[in-house]
Amino acid sequence: MGVDTARRRFGVLAILCSSILVVAMDNTIVNVALPAIRSDLGASISGLQWTVDAYTLVLACFLMLAGATGDRLGRKRILLTGLVLFGLGSLLCSLAPSIGWLVAARIVQALGGAMLNPVAMSIITNVFTDPGERARAIGVWGSIVGISLGVGPVLGGVLTEGIGWRAIFWVNVPVVLAALVLTARYVPESRAARSRRPDPVGQALVVVLLGSVVTAVIEGQRLGWGSPFILGLFGIGVVALIGLIRWEIRRREPLIELRFFRSAPFSSATVSAVCGLAAFGTFLFLSPLYLQEVRGLSALQSGLMLLPTAVAATICAPLSGRIVAARGARIPLLAAGFSMTAVAIVLTTASVTTPLWVLAVAYGVFGLGFGLLNPPITNAAVSGMPLSQAGVAAAVASTSRQVGQTLGVAIAGTILAAAAVPLVGYAAAWWAVAGGTTLIIVLAIAGTTAWAKAGADRVARRFADEPAGEPV
Repeated sequence: MGVDTARRRFGVLAILCSSILVVAMDNTIVNVALPAIRSDLGASISGLQWTVDAYTLVLACFLMLAGATGDRLGRKRILLTGLVLFGLGSLLCSLAPSIGWLVAARIVQALGGAMLNPVAMSIITNVFTDPGERARAIGVWGSIVGISLGVGPVLGGVLTEGIGWRAIFWVNVPVVLAALVLTARYVPESRAARSRRPDPVGQALVVVLLGSVVTAVIEGQRLGWGSPFILGLFGIGVVALIGLIRWEIRRREPLIELRFFRSAPFSSATVSAVCGLAAFGTFLFLSPLYLQEVRGLSALQSGLMLLPTAVAATICAPLSGRIVAARGARIPLLAAGFSMTAVAIVLTTASVTTPLWVLAVAYGVFGLGFGLLNPPITNAAVSGMPLSQAGVAAAVASTSRQVGQTLGVAIAGTILAAAAVPLVGYAAAWWAVAGGTTLIIVLAIAGTTAWAKAGADRVARRFADEPAGEPV
């Protein structure tokens, strides 16, 4: 009976991993096709930034809402809805006649994608109740990023060269259909024991905050950093941030549970996620452009160059999950921070004559670090929290990833656009990455001390002991 139960749990995990594969794979496929999209649609660097960031920005804005809604209305129901929307958005992307329409279709895709990640993670958290088993399951989940990183660039290169960039969106449709059938039949429905009320004010403030800041960063180079429009956007972002904090503190069941951040492991993991995914977003955005436009490689060749990253990330993610289960988060976090920082520094020296084997080794080491990073971050977000908070905690972790990736693309693209010589822009962007990944090393130490763990235990007890009550 126990074996059958374990098989059912890991069967559900396999289905959820397949459903999220389309979301993870979409970024890698799109990034490899960026040069082709730029040529076909006449897009600028900012247009390419929006092609990527429209997707990640919407994910960042609505992941927390999706997680809370899944806890309230049913996680399986939200998962199915997200798959339908993602499939529809993929079809619209394939038909886009201009860069503006492509960006709009990416928003539809992202609305569906926002419903998948935190809800699926919440289902995993509730299905795998044993801490050790949960850590291993999260490690398998993290390996999906590595698999998508391996399949996405190669498949994207084949489709872009053989058919055209529009085919990279067609490939999502059969995967979505299969995930829909399997989810409907095998994934159990679940919801929180006590529903959380919607927080429309908090949701609106999150959208205003992230939207204004990202727009200012992307458009600042084109419109001028001192222009009234850009300064106004930054001002709106500051006001939205202050308003969000003041509003959420007053609510008993807020969209963003600020009390989570009293836990040092949770806070350090969240910041590490932002820094790590900013590095990853920069890597995915700059590498295909550098390989194809500076080195003259084809889309397929640039996709193959990213394979070492995929292989390393796929291997290291489940390994990291096992290390977290046995030894804690510090070792994989430190290894991730050091390896990603080292690669960023190496890539600042990349030129038109850098041997491809040097790049391949660097990309592999980067994948090693990225694979080690994800499981301890996710585990810190959901472990120690009551199951009723699983959707919210997982959504905060997922949101921090999307915020990081969005900012990484926005900042890297802005640095590249501002450079008179492209290679100077690439080098400056990689120095910025090195600064962020160095912070991961610092937080890996600060967030895994005995003091930090004691604080996390106090936060968990407060949530566990909190009586049920209506939101204020």
